[in-house]
Order: sequence, then C-alpha cells, then structure tokens
Amino acid sequence: MKLLLDTHAFLWLNTDPTRVGEAALAACQDQANSLHLSLASLWEVQIKHQLGKLELTVPWPRMLHTQQQANGLQTLTVSLRHIQGLQQLPMHHRDPFDRMLIAQAQIEDMTLITADAAIANYDVPTLW
Repeated sequence: MKLLLDTHAFLWLNTDPTRVGEAALAACQDQANSLHLSLASLWEVQIKHQLGKLELTVPWPRMLHTQQQANGLQTLTVSLRHIQGLQQLPMHHRDPFDRMLIAQAQIEDMTLITADAAIANYDVPTLW
C-alpha cells in the first residue's frame, strides 16, 4: 500500500508517535508499505515555523532524515498533474496544503494518513 503522510502525521511520527492512530502507526511501520511525504508538507512546516505558528523541537530536515532512515520515507514532488487535480476538488476543505495532499493521494492512488475528519468528505482513502 502507498501511504501519504498528512503534515501533522509526519510531525507526530517524529515527536510523539503515541498521538498517531494505532492502525496508521502500524501501517507506517510495515515495511511492505511505501511511505511518502509531499514537498507541500515540508513547505507548510517551513512557513508555519517561520511565522511562529509552529514550534519545532527538532529541525524538519533532521526529522525527514530520521524517517527516511527508519521507515524508508520518500518525498513526493508537486507536479502539474497534482495542481490540475485541485480543479476537481469541491471546497469541503479550505486549507490549501491539505487540498494538495488530497489531490496527490487521489492521483497517485495513495492512502492518506490523517486525523483530519474534514478529509473524509473527499473521495480518497484515509487511515488513522
């Protein structure tokens, strides 16, 4: 199964894995699954950190490296197809970063690892 981490799931995997749902954590740790993080999530982390809206106890590049080593985490670039996919999404969710993750998960046939209940309004598989 191809898994795409929501931004909060990526942060919690690094800082407090007990906050990640049991099923989602097991799926992330299962080597049979491929684990992905969108560059949109890293962009979101960087912006929120610079604006003082997100405190990081560990710099995000170190978190990324840790997850790449521990779980084989791969980064997912934002492509033109992903941006075009936003046109098809109803406006159930207003957060532009989450909307990008939804479009990417749909286009790349991924399951989104998220605790965000608003994402359930979209045609995208989720796990928590």
